[in-house]
Amino acid sequence: MSNTNYSFFKSVETSFDKAAKFTKWDKGLLEQIKACNSIYSMRFPVRMDDGRIEVIEAYRVQHSQHKSPCKGGIRFSDEVNQDEVMALASLMTYKCAIVNVPFGGGKGGIKINPKKYSAYELEKITRRYTAELVKKNFIGPGIDVPAPDYGTGEREMAWIVDTYASLKPGEIDAAGCVTGKPVTQGGVRGRKEATGLGVFYGIREVCNMPEIMKKLDLKTGIEGKTVVVQGLGNVGYHSAKFFREAGAIVTSIAEYEGAIYKADGINEEELFLHRKTTGSILNFPGATNLAKNTDALELECDILVPAALENVINGENAPRVKAKIIAEAANGPLTPEADEILTAKGSVVVPDMYLNAGGVTVSYFEWLKNLSHVRYGRMEKRFTENLNTHILTQMEKLTEKTVGDKERSKILHGPDEVDLVHSGLEETMVSATREIMDIWLSNPDIPDMRTAAYVNAINKVATSYTELGIFP
Repeated sequence: MSNTNYSFFKSVETSFDKAAKFTKWDKGLLEQIKACNSIYSMRFPVRMDDGRIEVIEAYRVQHSQHKSPCKGGIRFSDEVNQDEVMALASLMTYKCAIVNVPFGGGKGGIKINPKKYSAYELEKITRRYTAELVKKNFIGPGIDVPAPDYGTGEREMAWIVDTYASLKPGEIDAAGCVTGKPVTQGGVRGRKEATGLGVFYGIREVCNMPEIMKKLDLKTGIEGKTVVVQGLGNVGYHSAKFFREAGAIVTSIAEYEGAIYKADGINEEELFLHRKTTGSILNFPGATNLAKNTDALELECDILVPAALENVINGENAPRVKAKIIAEAANGPLTPEADEILTAKGSVVVPDMYLNAGGVTVSYFEWLKNLSHVRYGRMEKRFTENLNTHILTQMEKLTEKTVGDKERSKILHGPDEVDLVHSGLEETMVSATREIMDIWLSNPDIPDMRTAAYVNAINKVATSYTELGIFP
């Protein structure tokens, strides 16, 4: 099947069915979990800067309400279609279940190329989209909470919260209607790097498991491992950064204009600045340009991080992928055929549905912050610092030794919001990785980590449904 007509939603259903066989749930309940509960397809007119009226096509899908609210990003892309939004919404349901975040899955999309519109036009489109969601009760802190995705960011989320609050005067929790907002508008520190950091924490945990590393003939730990990253967007950039800082060697980075290779490692920050100056990642000092951007996917490496778009590894190029660990930082970067091929080769595919859950995990922290109306660390930071100062002073008195300035500031430091957010994210990703691995390693019939992740998700969602008494 060629890539162009491959149904993304169908591929999610294929993975679901493959895993459902390893669960004990009733067929009807499994059908309910798989189905998208509500699909809102809309068209609305917006007047452009030149005076003409353009009809905008947009979607919001609520896949599951086994937990409320629904949660999922909004993407701006001219590739947006109903099938893609349904697939991404269903992945959100499973993702939230795996990382124990109490949301149902949702997703939104506006079929536009944001690069072709002025900021004022984008603002009008975003605000009108929000008004349409409010009209149909498809947004709200207890109903459905969007977030940034491909083509959107803090700016768009600020427009959404402002529009929502103006249409719902007096709603005290209005800030919780959307996450990924600027910090000044109720956002949380640490959201920007969350997905990339989550990818790093997840892969680090896999690399710390002796039985998996033995299977792959690799040493435990991240240090010294070679990494190839496809995509220098927010997720790719931060994944590369955290791997490099942990001692891995990022040998290649690919973007849509091409790919580069540098055996002794690429510094992603220097590359980012080079791209900003020249408009391209190509001709980076000390690096070799690769003929095609997809060539990076086929390089020799320990860890491959596809952090761009879906279906980039398919039945055609999967046989040439040499990476031992494929870290799905993007949504759906492998087709089911690619999955089969790589599993047969003995590679470990660490699946998107939990690996890139850093964004939704930190979104959950932001939502909690909005509902509690207090920032993380505000209550305990000074108390911790005062207590640590007292303990350190007593230790210095008893030992008659003083601690160096650098160590002192480390010991005395009370947690800031970003420290608590990173710590919560690390705990979430480590626990989720272990849960999935336990399922995979305890059942020899489960072929791969993705199937184990789906089994974990199905069990949690099905338990939720039965406990709600929906299926007596």
